[in-house]
Amino acid sequence: MELRSVEELMDLLYACRHEHALRTAALLRRGRPADKELQVAGLVHGIGQLLCPGDETLRAGRAAEAVRPLLGERVYHLVRRRGPAGDDDLLRLRLADEESRTAGFDAGVLEDWRTVLELVAARNSRLGAVD
Repeated sequence: MELRSVEELMDLLYACRHEHALRTAALLRRGRPADKELQVAGLVHGIGQLLCPGDETLRAGRAAEAVRPLLGERVYHLVRRRGPAGDDDLLRLRLADEESRTAGFDAGVLEDWRTVLELVAARNSRLGAVD
């Protein structure tokens, strides 16, 4: 699957259990407020559960491939959790992911992230497919 628009991505995020993703993205926003790509990677990394149910070993790769054309190379490598994304960023993402599993705060609503997704997509999409 290749996501071609923010609307398609939002539909997929709504279909996921997105509370964990919202908390992960919110934690990354607190720690690195200017790094929108890192925050978006935290938000979308869980879509692999829908794209590849039952096979945990393929989830990160499928999620990364799905968002690559829309959100760009850096988000792709962050979601994939390896490559030239940078060890520090990968560590931040992993720690935020782990902390969000036990964090009990209100991280807002998914719709609040639409504009951030649109900004990252507009800057990085090789398809120019921004709603």
